[in-house]
Amino acid sequence: MSMKKESPWDVQLHLAALRGDTERVTRLLDTGRVHVDCRDKDGTTPLILAAAGGFVDCVRELLLQGADPKARRTTGTTALFFAAQGGFLDVAQVLLDNGAPVDSASVDGGTPLFVACQCGHLDVVKELVNRGAKVNTFMKDRATPLFIAAQNGHLKVLLFLLTQGADPEPRRTDGATPLWIAAQMGHDHIVRQLLKVGAKVDATRHDGATPLFKAAHKGHTAVIEELLKFKPNLGLLPNGESALHAAALFGQVAVVKQLLAAGADPNLHNQEGATPLQLAKEAKHTSVVEYLSSRWASANGAATPAQ
Repeated sequence: MSMKKESPWDVQLHLAALRGDTERVTRLLDTGRVHVDCRDKDGTTPLILAAAGGFVDCVRELLLQGADPKARRTTGTTALFFAAQGGFLDVAQVLLDNGAPVDSASVDGGTPLFVACQCGHLDVVKELVNRGAKVNTFMKDRATPLFIAAQNGHLKVLLFLLTQGADPEPRRTDGATPLWIAAQMGHDHIVRQLLKVGAKVDATRHDGATPLFKAAHKGHTAVIEELLKFKPNLGLLPNGESALHAAALFGQVAVVKQLLAAGADPNLHNQEGATPLQLAKEAKHTSVVEYLSSRWASANGAATPAQ
């Protein structure tokens, strides 16, 4: 929609709301020269600015003066979205009491619940769900609030969402599950919890990588410790590699030791016919090369492995 040019009065009202200067907001509105919902080029209203700053008194005053709690920026985000993002429970409550739509989504599908989960604001998450926010809603890429909580390592939020009937294993459009993303990010406490509620240990992303493969690539030993309790696939994966290949290729010597101790085969060839040792040599990861060579030597009576 086309925005008419902002007047100097509009600019003044926006600045006052941005600072949470309630007195100035009231004075400006009393002049009658400025509309309570005047917008800037991004469609931002004074109410949205006050909510984003956590200024509850200013939010109350704007609502009293007729500000629209449903107003959206051009990206589709509302005042409630910004209150949720900032973790401002009091602001969120006032907006909801005044008819702010709890699940109003932005253009990418994000709702206030998403940003509250992303930022780990448990009290706001609870309030939104109690007011009817849908826990199994999803964004354009099919990520859910639980997925976002897992990705950002927010265990309490994740546990709460599970009690509210959130699906523990929704898949993003690339096939990633919350377990997969938590493993990639190194959130071992999230990984432990998801496995406990039955998440599939080897749920692959569309490229054929498992949570173990991703954790091995990134060097997340604590995550791997949790995954190993659930007997993940140590062999060749649908992507033509093993977790040991990933650890060797990226020089993760601690992971190499961990996987070998768990029974991974150091002589396994990937789909290109290379062993983990060969990958480590090509990538010049000396510590991995030394470790794998010594393991090979001790297993084969000190002979050097075939190149």
